[in-house]
Amino acid sequence: MAAPMPEDSARKHVGKKNKKKPSKRYWEESENTDQRPEEEQNKDVQNQNEETVKETSLKSKKDESAPLEKKDPFPGEAPIPKERLQKFKRGEKRRAPAGARRTLKETIVFSESVSALAQKQAARYDLLLPEDAGFLEGDEDEDTCTISQDDIADAVDITSGSKYFNLHLSQFGPYRLDYSRNGRHLLLGGKKGHVACIDWQSKDLMCEMNVMETVNDVKWLHTEAMFAVAQNRWLYIYDSKGVELHCVKKFNDVLKMQFLPYHFLLATASATGFLQYLDVSVGKEIAAICTKMGRLDVMAQNPYNAVIHLGHPNGTVSLWSPNQKEPLVKMLCHRGAVRSLTVDKTGMYMVTSGLDRKLKVYDIRAFKPLHSCFLPAGASCLSLSQRGLLSATTGDIVQVYQNVCGSSPLSKPYMAHRLRGQVCGVAYCPFEDVLGIGHGQGFTSMIVPGAGEPNFDALDTNPYRSSKQRQEWEVKALLEKVQPELIGLDPGQLGKVDQASFEQRHKERVEALGFDPLAKEKFKPRKKKKGRSSAGAVEKRKKKVAHEDQRDIIRQSIQEKMEKKKELKEKFKEKKDLGMKTTLDRFKK
Repeated sequence: MAAPMPEDSARKHVGKKNKKKPSKRYWEESENTDQRPEEEQNKDVQNQNEETVKETSLKSKKDESAPLEKKDPFPGEAPIPKERLQKFKRGEKRRAPAGARRTLKETIVFSESVSALAQKQAARYDLLLPEDAGFLEGDEDEDTCTISQDDIADAVDITSGSKYFNLHLSQFGPYRLDYSRNGRHLLLGGKKGHVACIDWQSKDLMCEMNVMETVNDVKWLHTEAMFAVAQNRWLYIYDSKGVELHCVKKFNDVLKMQFLPYHFLLATASATGFLQYLDVSVGKEIAAICTKMGRLDVMAQNPYNAVIHLGHPNGTVSLWSPNQKEPLVKMLCHRGAVRSLTVDKTGMYMVTSGLDRKLKVYDIRAFKPLHSCFLPAGASCLSLSQRGLLSATTGDIVQVYQNVCGSSPLSKPYMAHRLRGQVCGVAYCPFEDVLGIGHGQGFTSMIVPGAGEPNFDALDTNPYRSSKQRQEWEVKALLEKVQPELIGLDPGQLGKVDQASFEQRHKERVEALGFDPLAKEKFKPRKKKKGRSSAGAVEKRKKKVAHEDQRDIIRQSIQEKMEKKKELKEKFKEKKDLGMKTTLDRFKK
């Protein structure tokens, strides 16, 4: 049996365990007790006090000698260069007309301030745009036209090099093509019935089918979920999986199609000479216009004002709106039939080619030709890119030109590429430096540096949007749909008052009511007391007011006479300057 431990030792052992010091925390360092003697501690305190007194005296001296707080050498917002502001200018400033009301003046001032703020913000945020436009530059004494696509694909990075590829489809060609608005999807239609949808960047096949009928044209609708195919007899609409949604039998013998994205209108040109508009959102025919100009196989749209341009066999180009049965404008562009035409994204310039083997550039604002050039074999297909590059095809050769819409005439081509078969259609891919070419042997994707717009508007056309974002965008676009009645040559007229129609309506209203509601009411003298409203006094007061009305009429007539005299004098002076002889000149000595 073990010997019992004494009580003292047991207490000590237990006490050691209980008195174990806890670990120190960082906030407990200041609470450490100084174990030095009291004299040393007092000395340290005195030294610290002396140092603080010295520091305060030095600081006061520095503050007296130092100036006040430093000022910002560049106060206010950073200035914006004028060139960048000019880029985002929104038309000319509006001024309130003379005699305008106070509310009108305030609204005009407020709208101008808002537009100026939007212009400044857009100019500032222009720095945040991540991408720049590309270009192709050769070595010294090297022509960029001689650089092949294989050399470009080897020189660029892997992702850019993969954009050059060929699809060998010789069985069902030649092929028509169309890119979606965001540049992500490609639609191909073979003449012998082959139709395919491709996500061309990832090379994923969305759908493929054979309609067992001649295909004249293919066109994407407002999203990549639906597309239209102009087949031999009627117009068909399919979804992205190849399921037939509609067969529109009213639209027969369609040769060309154009889709107006902000109006949700599909415009078709037929072999019978009819231009028809289909509202995709409702599924109704908006207008059917007989052009009376024969077969319509040349068609383009103006993205600025949604006007349709048609080329005709007699060399004319006509501009059409769904609101009128007659053309808005008719231009004689070529001596032979028009083969192809295209309009740039600003809506200011139009490029046409005809059987007379001439390529012409027109200014649509003045309806006059800027310059023209002669191509030895002519141009069968034309297309303009977002950055203003023009592709023209002659046979199996595709040529790309720079600075087409400038003042200088066309010079040597910027790039060229030869294909295996006859070219049937060309189109630039939005927001990419890619030109799609449909030909008899299939499809070719060609790299064209500097063709696409480097930055996109994610709220309008986003190539990377998800299915949920696409659905939300579709609902918003339907709510903001522009009515077809607003299509015209000048969209700026929508904000102006139509004075002629206002006067006509006023006349109709006067005839219906039997009196003029806007005319001044006749003067009715107020009744006065104490015999001052007698018949004679009332007539005197009426005569005084009548004289005032007569004065205004007399002033207007005098002003009109003076203006007529001035015009006659100016005409007489012009005749004298021109040396025009009159019958009275024979009596001069």
